[in-house]
Amino acid sequence: MGRRERVVRELVGAHGRTYAEDAGIALKDTPQPLYRLLVLSHLLSARIRGSVALATARALHEAGLRDPRRMAQATWQQRVDALGRGGYRRYDERTATQLGDAAGLLSERWGGDLRRLRRKADGEVSELRRLLQEFPGIGPAGADIFPREAQGVWPEAAPYLDTKALQGAERLDLPKDPERLTELAGDTDPAVLAAALVRAAVDKGVVEDTLRRAG
Repeated sequence: MGRRERVVRELVGAHGRTYAEDAGIALKDTPQPLYRLLVLSHLLSARIRGSVALATARALHEAGLRDPRRMAQATWQQRVDALGRGGYRRYDERTATQLGDAAGLLSERWGGDLRRLRRKADGEVSELRRLLQEFPGIGPAGADIFPREAQGVWPEAAPYLDTKALQGAERLDLPKDPERLTELAGDTDPAVLAAALVRAAVDKGVVEDTLRRAG
């Protein structure tokens, strides 16, 4: 086994958890988990600590705001309060409005089911990203996070290693080519690989730990 393969193995072994998993989302190709991933993508794309975004995603779920109908029917103050319980205070008022508007758009345009948006994209990741950015609060970063996390259940998006994941690869002295990285990762779920690489991009400690483990 070459050094780069060892680095990938150690990275995935120690840090290979998707952000959806950390948020308590058992991701499946069904409406509710996909909606929760859309909300998580929105939260993670803000300039706020990832741990706060994850805690806030869990707080929204615990408040019952786990599908677009409930999110849209909640009052603005109920959404603000749930965001605050997760620690998402810097952007809570704007985000509360965006979550309500996005839930309304998802219900009206896509019948509350992101699988319909998937069918509209018809396997074109660029079109998927464009459609995702029609939701209030989902910009280019959020439109990267969603397919990066969803590629395990939407395999037409795989391998989806966005700029942030490739930054992680660079910090670990790995190739910045998605196909080569997936080859090095063997049968690792591409969503797990991508999340591990993102963790390396945002946390110097992950890089140091991985390189130490790889020897």
